[in-house]
Amino acid sequence: MDDPRLHRHVAQGVICCDPEWEAAYRRFETPEEEINKFTRRYRAFGFEQLAPDTRILEIFCGRGNGLVSLSRMGFEQIEGADLSEELLLDFLSTHPHLSADVHLADCMDLPFETNSYDAVVVQGGLHHLPTLPGDLRRTLSEVERVLRPDGRFFVIEPWRTPFLIAVHAIVERKLMRKIYAKGDALAEMTDHERVTYEQWLGQPDVILHAFAEHFEPIQVQKRWGKLAYIGKPRSG
Repeated sequence: MDDPRLHRHVAQGVICCDPEWEAAYRRFETPEEEINKFTRRYRAFGFEQLAPDTRILEIFCGRGNGLVSLSRMGFEQIEGADLSEELLLDFLSTHPHLSADVHLADCMDLPFETNSYDAVVVQGGLHHLPTLPGDLRRTLSEVERVLRPDGRFFVIEPWRTPFLIAVHAIVERKLMRKIYAKGDALAEMTDHERVTYEQWLGQPDVILHAFAEHFEPIQVQKRWGKLAYIGKPRSG
């Protein structure tokens, strides 16, 4: 019997996913390590100041550890969306008692009502989009649509900084891949998403311009190989 928390809006495997990338993603860090990482990010974004009944959607939610983190922080209305049914089922089976619905859905065509969320979060999903800037504009338009006028969009994505360049130079060496399992997993993920990853890292101005079309920036930080962005809908 299907888990009632799972809602399918597209057929499994229609658009996604690469099983080898997913395997490397699972090897990169343990669920608890990922949950702790997400919690640090949420705190840096100021989530501890948000009310427990804040309605939050995480897009590209993967195996759902961001949802686990939000639940542990006391949030009561959390949902996730991703195109990998395998990762969503992984979340549901691992956390059978966590109250969070997940949606097998395309983030360029979100199956949610307009003005229905207080916050939308993405952590490392936008750089998987096949085409820039078109797919990014479609996704951002959908995020803007489902956010309430006073809502916020929280983004963590890779960004080409000296630190990121150094990290990849190190972990992509053959010897390092043999002796450092986490580095090997990172290199493997990069190998399998090379086209979209390099496309994302190579167009910072295009990306920020697309963001500016839909959101008024509240925070734009670029450090330690990450873009940490907060925006509010221009439509509000």
